[in-house]
Amino acid sequence: MELRDYLRILRAHWVGILLLTILGAAVGYGWSAVQPKVYTASASGIVQATGGGSDTGSALVGNQLAQSKVSSYVDIGGWRSVAESAIDYLDLDTSPEALVTRVTVSNPLNTVIINVSATGSSPEEARDLAEAWVRGMVEQINTLESGSPGAAGAVTLVAGESASLPPSPSSPNTRLNIALGTLIGLALGIGYAVIRHVLDRRVRDPRAIERETGVSVVGTIPLEKQLADARKVFRFDTSLSSATGAAITEAMRELRTNLQFMDVDNPPRIIVVTSPLPGDGKSTSAANLALSLAAAGQRTILIDADLRRPVVGSIFDLPEGAGLTDVLAGRARLEDVAHQPDASGNLAVLTAGRIPPNPSEVLGSKRMRELLTELAGGATVIIDSPPTIPVTDAAVLSTAADGALLVVSAGRTTYDMMQKAVENIGKANGRVLGVVLNKVPKRGAESGYYGYQYRGEYYSAAPVTRRSLRKKRPAAHTEDPVAAP
Repeated sequence: MELRDYLRILRAHWVGILLLTILGAAVGYGWSAVQPKVYTASASGIVQATGGGSDTGSALVGNQLAQSKVSSYVDIGGWRSVAESAIDYLDLDTSPEALVTRVTVSNPLNTVIINVSATGSSPEEARDLAEAWVRGMVEQINTLESGSPGAAGAVTLVAGESASLPPSPSSPNTRLNIALGTLIGLALGIGYAVIRHVLDRRVRDPRAIERETGVSVVGTIPLEKQLADARKVFRFDTSLSSATGAAITEAMRELRTNLQFMDVDNPPRIIVVTSPLPGDGKSTSAANLALSLAAAGQRTILIDADLRRPVVGSIFDLPEGAGLTDVLAGRARLEDVAHQPDASGNLAVLTAGRIPPNPSEVLGSKRMRELLTELAGGATVIIDSPPTIPVTDAAVLSTAADGALLVVSAGRTTYDMMQKAVENIGKANGRVLGVVLNKVPKRGAESGYYGYQYRGEYYSAAPVTRRSLRKKRPAAHTEDPVAAP
């Protein structure tokens, strides 16, 4: 994947990333809130020689003597006797071992200074412990150097100024914990987004479709939320106007053009429109594709070959009656049962007719093949067929057609479903012309796969009611400029 793919993943899952980042920051703050506050106070002393002369030589000798002793005095700061002295001085109820862990004794490089840092649950406790610890070190050093607890030796530790009260706790570091929690939450959020993307098997990216199935995406149809729960057909023979559904009409024009240029010398004349499962919008796509072809000046016949749940008649608001099955059975003639629902006069719609008990056998019959061949001689035939996974009707029809268009839903159809549909058509020696990706988002991170975020302001065309398609025809029909010559 490229960098833009990762950025698209992050944008698609930005809500989860943001929530996990906020959660990490909250955990860091909460953890800091429940931790006991610890204050740190510092006291210091200086190691110096006693009884030295006032001349420069004596001072230099004294300083060298003090530097030779300072590292040893630092080690004395961790002795048990120093802790016992601090316990007695402060009247503490604790053990020397526990007290030693609260004190740190150090010596800055190339100095004779000894620093004592002590921690406590309050500023006063930390200050008193630091001062008592320096006091205990002084007593212990004097005892070692002079042999007497009260007398100073040749080198001694002189206590400095009193330790100051710490203004704020040294632990927990709330800002640092919040920052660490935020970073950890952000890392978890990014990991969550990547894992979701890797494990998500739903169809989203046209490039991934071609990579997974080897079938090209020949069209993308955007999602119109206002029309999501309804089957709508649109007018393609009018000038554009700003209204809902313009993106769909432009997508259908693009699909029509792709089909026309798929094979310039021998363009497909009989096209089966199917989908892996119900609900992918195959019937609406077939109806609008037929209208788009008719608006371009091509004679088009739309056949409802879904003999299980036919819906083409309801899409165009056509009366129920004789249809495809009646023509195949010889009970009616095509010209008597076909409807012309659009104003151009180039579209004929053949509804399903009576539902037979054996749809697959009817659609795979010799009479059906002959009918399709006859119709394809003077028109482009669009066939709305049942889904490919539940039944075999579409696979059977594809053998008598030039190919099939597989309509899949973005974010709903999985790659496994789509692969299964392609395999079912291939097993019947049918040909998949391409995949039509339906219900693709026009906004958001996933719209970047399809380019709709760049084209949205140019879309305009109004959806029309079914009855408005049958209004009086214009005196002259202007060919759609998008259509191929």
